[in-house]
Parts: sequence; structure tokens; C-alpha cells
Amino acid sequence: MRLTVLGCSGSVSGPDSPASGYLLTGPDMSPVVIDFGPGILGALQRFADPGEVDIFLTHLHADHCLDLPGLLVWRRYHPSPPTGKAIVRGPSDAPLRIGNASAEIGGDCDDWSDVIDFRPWAEGEAAEFGPGHTITARRMFHPPESYGLRIVTATGRTFVYTGDTAVCPAVQELAQGADVLMAEASWTHDPANRPAGVHLSGTEAGRIAAEAEVGELLLTHIPPWTSREDVIAEAKAAFAGPVHAVTPGETFDL
Repeated sequence: MRLTVLGCSGSVSGPDSPASGYLLTGPDMSPVVIDFGPGILGALQRFADPGEVDIFLTHLHADHCLDLPGLLVWRRYHPSPPTGKAIVRGPSDAPLRIGNASAEIGGDCDDWSDVIDFRPWAEGEAAEFGPGHTITARRMFHPPESYGLRIVTATGRTFVYTGDTAVCPAVQELAQGADVLMAEASWTHDPANRPAGVHLSGTEAGRIAAEAEVGELLLTHIPPWTSREDVIAEAKAAFAGPVHAVTPGETFDL
């Protein structure tokens, strides 16, 4: 399985990156996009047909989901419309939240069931996708209904994505023994520069990786106002393994 970074800017789109979105591809599987923030629909077109992708949503903050109304337009009105429906796995209120964003009139809700097969996350239950891959969602410590994702490939490799979260027991458990951990790192580790909870610092991402004994740490969700260099340095000080801050267009074989 291959991970392609479509966008990785934290909280808002950045000057060099869309907001959150990550493409998973592999033999004999439909492409999957994890999160679908602003700018992801355009970036996706360089790598896959948007009419063929399924979606995994970690949570419904705007920077993780608000290109989905555009995907509905693509699936409904493209001159060569895709067959079947896209599978969207996500928080329980996704049909309402995305339906409100896509509605023609304020106060209405666009029913996306004509093009979307929605499946809410069942926390802690492994769901199969592709040829023998599984995904398990765990609730994270973040204001809305939010999940981190643990993917085990058919070959037994484990990829964990924290989504957005502060430090909590669930993220420690989710990351345990992962071959690759992709962790958000929105802040430097200075309480004066960040609210309590909500997001991870570079130091906290590194500590999670070290305590979980992961093989490799990928940092993501760094906002335009946070120093990438400082976040990377913090993570490297806390974790002795490989550390890399992702950029759009990069690929990683999982």
C-alpha cells in the first residue's frame, strides 16, 4: 500500500499546501482518501479519479472535510458519472454536517445518499477494505467526535494516523508498535503559545512515538504560523528513530 500526501497544512490551507488529505492506493483496491480538507479535491486529480475514491474522515472540522461538497458535485454532474456509490466512513453526524454545507438553501440539508454509502465508525472494531487490509478507529481527545486510525495491511504492516488529538491514553494505545506513525504536531512545546489539550506539540508527538516503540514518525498538520523546524527538532529530541515532516506530493510505501 502507498500513502501519497495530498495536503498537510494544519487548521487552515497554507501557502504551499492544501489542508488535510492523504491518498492510500494499492493493488486490487479502490483508492481511499483519509480526510478531505480544502484544496484536496484539486490535488487528488493529479493522482486518482475523484469518482473512484472512498473516504475515511477522522473528524468534521472544516480543514478536514470541507472539499466533500465539491466531491458530491463531481459525482453527480461529471459528464461521465462514476458507477455505484462512494463509501464514506466517518463520525456519526457526517451526513448532517456535510449535508448542511452542501445544501442549496440555508437551513436545508443535502441528502447525499444518492452518491454516498455512509458507514459511521464503530470504535474499536476492525473493518475490512481492499484485499485483506483492516482499519480500526479510536476516539481521540479533540473537541468534536474525532478518531485516530490504525491500518493493518494484508502483509501485516501497521500504519497509524492520529488525526487531531491532544495527549490521551487512546492515542498511546493506537500507536503501539506501529511501523509508521503519522502524528499531528500543531504546536511547539511552550504552554504560552498554545491552549491546553486540543493538539499535540512536536515534543508530545515524539514522546508518543518513543513510548509506543514505533518504527518511523511522520509529522503532519503543522499550521502556517508554526515553525516546522522547531517542531521537527522537538520530535527528534524526544524520539530516537527516523522523523520526517511530510510535504504535498510525497509518497511512502507502507
